[in-house]
Amino acid sequence: MKNYGLFDVIGPIMIGPSSSHTAGACRLGRMARIIYNKEIKKVIFHLHGSFKNTYQGHGTDKALVAGILGYDTDDCRIRNALEIAKEKKIDYSFVPIDLSFQHPNTVKIEFIDKDKSFYVIGSSIGGGAIEITNINGVLVKFSGLYDTLILKYPDKYGMIAKVSNILAENKINMGSIIVNRKENVASAIIELDGDVDEKIVEKIKKLKDMFECMILRAL
Repeated sequence: MKNYGLFDVIGPIMIGPSSSHTAGACRLGRMARIIYNKEIKKVIFHLHGSFKNTYQGHGTDKALVAGILGYDTDDCRIRNALEIAKEKKIDYSFVPIDLSFQHPNTVKIEFIDKDKSFYVIGSSIGGGAIEITNINGVLVKFSGLYDTLILKYPDKYGMIAKVSNILAENKINMGSIIVNRKENVASAIIELDGDVDEKIVEKIKKLKDMFECMILRAL
């Protein structure tokens, strides 16, 4: 897995007053943008816990919008992210929500295109680190620190073994794996050690009965 250095311990290089409320929020927005992977027209940020109470004072609103614009935590444009999004004609809003037992710094980022909705739920867990916990109703758990495979396939034996064999052939270890099942469809979130070549991803996509295969690059 990743080797941590001095700057991981000290905290992220960032614009803003709080690693949890700005750096983490920016990374959450950016990861949601990567997962959504479509042109963003309208987005609703449903804010939970301390996010909904202090989002303006700590710059969480600017950081979240900066993230969906694709900016990194140290990008000076974060300060003007709200205005830039308006210039790009992105409709955004912030709505308080109670997500029950979620981490206090949690946001549900909902992308809307016409009558279709897609959402990502994630938390800023401290020091700029994040954790994605839900993708459009599918329970997940990953940090964005490592290249991560997101798979969807029929709930039957052998699929993970086939993926594992492809990774092993290319000397790539699986750092962690989470599998969920619903209505005979399984989803797997696999965090990987090392970089994953696009050819490897394409090979996994072409496995028989593989419904979906997405690679999320480490932030």
